[in-house]
Amino acid sequence: MTMQQFRDSLQNNEPPDGLAPLLQALWCDAKGDWQRAHEIAQNIDSRDAAWVHAYLHRKEGDASNARYWYGQAGKPPSPGDIQGEWSEIVHQLLAIKFHT
Repeated sequence: MTMQQFRDSLQNNEPPDGLAPLLQALWCDAKGDWQRAHEIAQNIDSRDAAWVHAYLHRKEGDASNARYWYGQAGKPPSPGDIQGEWSEIVHQLLAIKFHT
């Protein structure tokens, strides 16, 4: 799946079949379902999940919680805009899915 295909899928009511859980979380977030996105991310134990979790708390406005999760992800807090970070995470997760 390309980034454009992922973005295009946001026109649908459900995420694409077979979408990896963290991509599902970011899909739900983009559709306005922060709570569902958070539920998915917090139930996965990986650095990528911690990054998604950090992003979600940053978007929520909970800076201290976001900092904790950035630390768990091994990443510094994102200096860019929230949409740019969303795109960066989606891009990386799509690359991982198709290159492992």
